[in-house]
Amino acid sequence: MPDTAQLDISDMRAAAGEATAALRSLAHEDRLLLLCQISQGERCVSDLQAELDMQQPMLSQQLGVLRRAGLVSTRREGKRIYYRVTDPRILALLQTLYEHYCPQ
Repeated sequence: MPDTAQLDISDMRAAAGEATAALRSLAHEDRLLLLCQISQGERCVSDLQAELDMQQPMLSQQLGVLRRAGLVSTRREGKRIYYRVTDPRILALLQTLYEHYCPQ
């Protein structure tokens, strides 16, 4: 961990704002489940719906939140839209959560 005395408080405040925004996005069970699935590889909506047994309207709403937060990005292939995690820091955070909370 870096020496906080050496860090500029405005840089720390900006980083704290970014971190709390990311954590807010993760602090919803459905979004966390979605990110866990997407972190394993690109997924389309129909795959996510089947894997998580989630209704399409809720799935779309939560994917929209993740997209607006900049945590996932999309690509279109025909009629399908594929989602992937865009931020490597989120992948690292998900890995830590997995190690501490998911059954081994």
